Amino acid sequence: MSEALVTVRIDGRSVNVTRGSSVAAAVALAAGGADVVTRRSVSGAARGPLCGMGVCQECRVTIDGVRHRLACQTLCAEGMSIETGRTFA
Repeated sequence: MSEALVTVRIDGRSVNVTRGSSVAAAVALAAGGADVVTRRSVSGAARGPLCGMGVCQECRVTIDGVRHRLACQTLCAEGMSIETGRTFA
């Protein structure tokens, strides 16, 4: 039996993830082996998940228009729109 999937949009790209996955895991999947970037610092440096339990707050993303949501503490839901600090070349 296959696992249930949900589809989320990360920076405009559709990504299928296993139901119950964290947003941080979905962002890592979307990165496809590249550095995981969830936001940019004030100086523009790329930032990403560090502690995985919500203490460091480096994994903040915008979810459905709400800024500063913790990607490591938020579970993916069908149709969720996630915006990160990743820039694509």
